Amino acid sequence: MPPRPRTAQEQHRKAVAAYVAAGGEESVQRVITGIYGVTKKLDQWYVRQLADLDLTQGEWAVVAALAKAGETCLTPSQLADLTSVAPSSMTHRLDKMAQRGLIERRPDEANRTRTLISLTPEGWDLFSEAIRESNVVESDILRGLSGDERAELAGLLERVIEQLDRVEA
Repeated sequence: MPPRPRTAQEQHRKAVAAYVAAGGEESVQRVITGIYGVTKKLDQWYVRQLADLDLTQGEWAVVAALAKAGETCLTPSQLADLTSVAPSSMTHRLDKMAQRGLIERRPDEANRTRTLISLTPEGWDLFSEAIRESNVVESDILRGLSGDERAELAGLLERVIEQLDRVEA
């Protein structure tokens, strides 16, 4: 077995070369492999960060979904859909998070058979702490780019995301 490339840059070059040799278009492979490499490295860091915050990835998915919903409460079914888990798994996850004081459950006044979930102040604090810690690492990664380059990169990625929506439709 050949030795594994040591740096992310070496891994990227080697992967692109393999995909091009198999018939992929180089410019496409450089972009897609680059996005994948950045995502993979960040995901590894996020897993360690969540462990430091005593959160599982599933619990973080719930915290993030509730934070993104803002003042809108979500039902357990909505959270299960948003985080791609079975409703029974979500119930167990919400039980643990409620015990830790991260979420609050309350009956829906409009439909008493439904339960609404929201973040507690402690849940919001945890979300804010995680974002501030992530921002330090993310800023370091982008430090080599000027403000204009960051804006250009963001705009290009947003156009790619728009195209993903078109392809899915």
